[in-house]
Amino acid sequence: MWSSDELIFRNFTELKNLKFDDEKVSTTTSREQQKTEDSVEKCYDRFEQTQFLNPRVTQLNRIQHQQYLDLMLRNLPSNYECLDSSRPWCIYWILQSAQLLSFTFDEQTLDSVVQFLIKCRAPTGGFGGGPGQYAHLAPTYAAVNSLCIIGTQSAYRAIDRDSLIQFLFSVRDADGSYRLHVDGETDVRGAYCAISCAKLTNVPEPVLKELFAGTADWIASCQTYEGGFGGAPDLEAHGGYTFCGIASLALLNQANRCDKKALLQWTLRRQMSYEGGFQGRTNKLVDGCYSFWVGATIPITQATLVGSDKSMDQTLFDVEALQEYILLCCQKANGGLIDKPGKPQDLYHTCYTLSGVSIAQHSESAMHPQVLGDIINELLPTHPLFNIPPKSVAAALSYFANNSNKDGNDSTWRTEN
Repeated sequence: MWSSDELIFRNFTELKNLKFDDEKVSTTTSREQQKTEDSVEKCYDRFEQTQFLNPRVTQLNRIQHQQYLDLMLRNLPSNYECLDSSRPWCIYWILQSAQLLSFTFDEQTLDSVVQFLIKCRAPTGGFGGGPGQYAHLAPTYAAVNSLCIIGTQSAYRAIDRDSLIQFLFSVRDADGSYRLHVDGETDVRGAYCAISCAKLTNVPEPVLKELFAGTADWIASCQTYEGGFGGAPDLEAHGGYTFCGIASLALLNQANRCDKKALLQWTLRRQMSYEGGFQGRTNKLVDGCYSFWVGATIPITQATLVGSDKSMDQTLFDVEALQEYILLCCQKANGGLIDKPGKPQDLYHTCYTLSGVSIAQHSESAMHPQVLGDIINELLPTHPLFNIPPKSVAAALSYFANNSNKDGNDSTWRTEN
């Protein structure tokens, strides 16, 4: 638990007592953990040696990260060819990261992004991973989030809510679960993407009720004996799926369907004592992306417990330690953020490490953010359920509430699928 006092860097010499003890039984897992801790230790040692000589060592490399994002939006390098079916994701990761850093692209660039995402819209509704690709819930979520971040009239109009609703019905199973695409696999990511898109575009309540009948019960069945959520019933608890599970239940106002106390306990145990960041599963390594996936799950779960024996008076995870890990171990000098020391920067980890820092800074009160290091490190808030700016959520809800029947939207959705 962390207080509202000014944040300071921990005593890294004392922290070495918290490093992993294999009790003289070496395994592949223990060796990987020790290797990771050694790489983190080098970062912390370097900080202790340079903090009084170089004040920038306590700063977020804001300018370098902005330059990295600008370059990546305009010209992705060839090593991103493997993500050809995830191009709306690349856009979303860039736009969300830029928003957190208070960086805005020019209108012409954003209009080009809108026009590209329109090309990704599938005739059957929803969005594919690129122009001409089949509709899939994951890039649909990324595209909807991206267009709501842009927030212009043309961006909102690029979301055809009528056909989006039809697509959601086409990937819904009778038990309330969701396939990621027609005849595709079923997991909790699909349910979250469907719920997020429907809620963000302010789908009418009668349609929501039919779309997500039974969905909360199916999601609750994905909670494991540990307390976290697996991708589907009887699978291992995982940080990303756990976020999808509790965020979905919270959006449906049905968080009481799961064991919230067990969930909170499992989530809090994912913060690594020495590294300060989060792991995604039991006995796994720290990873910068779980700064959001797990970091956001904690305040969401806390919020669902308000009125029982928990409150949002204090953040229950160590926001100081998490920010330390990101600042000292996950930044590249030339821009972009990473999983752990020794890894290359990429858009995915840039987005979710920054989003995790934002959650850590603003999880108690956006009016009094808990910022570690230089004041330049303060990021803008992100909405913990959608992971886009709160102002973008409010603007999207307002737009779709006021334009639900414009141009014939919502007049032809069908449930027979």
